[in-house]
Amino acid sequence: MHELSIATSILDAVEREGKLHPEASFKAVGLRIGEVSGVDIDSLTFGWEAITKDTEWESLKLVIESVPRKNRCTQCGNEFAVRDYEIECPACHSLATVNLSGDELDIAYIEAEELEGAEA
Repeated sequence: MHELSIATSILDAVEREGKLHPEASFKAVGLRIGEVSGVDIDSLTFGWEAITKDTEWESLKLVIESVPRKNRCTQCGNEFAVRDYEIECPACHSLATVNLSGDELDIAYIEAEELEGAEA
């Protein structure tokens, strides 16, 4: 279950931001997870809840955007959604395609609010 180590790395990143911005209250972490990234979203969510329970981060929400797999044909330049691991270009039927998206695992944003009374 590598999702627990991923959740821990995400929390480490949030904690680093928390040290840089002690005047902020963190509300959410947005993730972009590709459909072929190998990350089980349910396991990641479970791991996140386990490591933040009874901590100052318990209310921090994990917001996950699932990114579909997309390829580009190197022969004709057509960009297309890949379904069922079928990488043949639907325009020219070439198998020479490259992956554009769907394998990412990124922190897209960290949502925070300035605490009342804090100076900007």
